Amino acid sequence: MLKAVILIGGPQKGTRFRPLSFEVPKPLFPVAGVPMLQHHIEACAKVPNMKEILLVGFYQPNEELTRFICSAQQEFKILIRYLQEYAALGTGGGIYHFRDQILSGGPEAFFIMNADVCSEFPLPEMLNFQKEHGEPSSFVIMGTTANRKQSMNYGCIVENQQTNEVLHYVEKPSTFVSDIINCGIYLFTPEIFQHIGAVFQKNQQDMLLDEQTNGNGWHRAEAIRLEQDIFTALAGQGKLYVYKTPAFWSQIKSAGSAIYASRLYLNQYHKTHPERLATTEDGGPRISGTGVTIGAGVRVRESIILHGATLQDHSCVLNCIVGWDSTIGKWARVEGTPSDPNPNDPYAKIDSETLFRDGKLTPSITILGCNVTIPSEVIILNSIVLPHKDLNRSFKNQIIL
Repeated sequence: MLKAVILIGGPQKGTRFRPLSFEVPKPLFPVAGVPMLQHHIEACAKVPNMKEILLVGFYQPNEELTRFICSAQQEFKILIRYLQEYAALGTGGGIYHFRDQILSGGPEAFFIMNADVCSEFPLPEMLNFQKEHGEPSSFVIMGTTANRKQSMNYGCIVENQQTNEVLHYVEKPSTFVSDIINCGIYLFTPEIFQHIGAVFQKNQQDMLLDEQTNGNGWHRAEAIRLEQDIFTALAGQGKLYVYKTPAFWSQIKSAGSAIYASRLYLNQYHKTHPERLATTEDGGPRISGTGVTIGAGVRVRESIILHGATLQDHSCVLNCIVGWDSTIGKWARVEGTPSDPNPNDPYAKIDSETLFRDGKLTPSITILGCNVTIPSEVIILNSIVLPHKDLNRSFKNQIIL
């Protein structure tokens, strides 16, 4: 029997996703037409013998999350539950806190997945890989190849090329370590909790010492990071292996990366979900309704247009996310700068861009929050517009509060 745990984070974690995360928790933001989390759940539901999917995070239970869980359970015929952390406990602390729930029913193994990644999710391949590598209780990290410079923004894995054992693991190193990076998708056996438990015990002892010496016991013993606290220690012990995927993978940290992830998934739909793509028929393509109004002569490219939006005649929308119920006037142009990986480098990943560089707003995609109105015949370029704004002129490289 197998289970899956998806780490969905919490409200203060989606800051790079604002203003879109004001309206909907980041894991429910639509990517390629369905909530980000649905891609993970669909992949888990296809794995034979998968009994339960647990979502772990520190969002307050809310209507959107509850509604999503109910509809996903019905659609994929699998039990899905949300387990709320009392605080941000890190990637290892959250699963350790809920270890009894994860282990109930006696799963022989379970997947751990970060919600903010997009991938083909080769989960059956990871299961087969685990059977062939190391002892039955070995752990598997999914890895992919990055270029030398970008690899330092991720967890880097040095492997034994014959056995695929992880010999060395460094999270975001300051110099080049390896071009194999951690994808944030893992396959564990219940033995992982012994290793997390040892770190928890050590943290508790450190906390007691700290309280005795400094009277400063603020550090939570339960806040444990899988990457720095567990993988670094397990590397080189014959316990940890890396499955390198040749398939697509990307992080979804910022709104700009959601457009890139959307493109990767839409590309995959040709194989997996042709019914979700518009079909070309006699008299033009047949487009199923999305709750969006598109006028005559509108041009849309590399953008996500959210429910209830209206794009009036002859408007042009390039590299943008148009928020719920927003309106773009006639002949208006709303444009951003894509943050795509270098197309000439097969190992390039998306850069996690900072909002400001040298005191200026970094050119990136344009984001309109919900219920924004753009008047006719203006240009909005490389800007972020917060919700409920009625603009009356053109803007360039600005955050419009």
